[in-house]
Amino acid sequence: MNLRHPAISFLGRLLITYIFATSGLGKIFSWSSNVAYMNAHHLPMVPVLLAIALIVEVGGSFCLITGFHARTAAFIMFLYLLAVTVLLHNYWAIPGMAGATMETHFRKNLAILGGLLMIASQGPGKWAIGGNDAY
Repeated sequence: MNLRHPAISFLGRLLITYIFATSGLGKIFSWSSNVAYMNAHHLPMVPVLLAIALIVEVGGSFCLITGFHARTAAFIMFLYLLAVTVLLHNYWAIPGMAGATMETHFRKNLAILGGLLMIASQGPGKWAIGGNDAY
């Protein structure tokens, strides 16, 4: 099996994008639920932060799917997800089974962070729009 085939990089980008695209759509269609969730974590300027999250998730997904400025998008998404992971998946502060579930989300996010760093470092592959972003 040739793992250097352009379809492999494209499939990887699609798989990483899925969680961001669906989360972004969730923010569009369930804005008030997301505001309530963020308020429960005592975050400041919730509507502004939620709008930024929406832009990063939807805009970043577009960039990763198409490969357009994928390196830059992946790095911005990395920084965004790093902040989300530390602020909203703080399993160390949650007792019992809820803490264990949150730890799973934390570890899942670490894996996604690794994938985003790989895209930021290596580029989107040959099946991409955006010239100098592709290797």
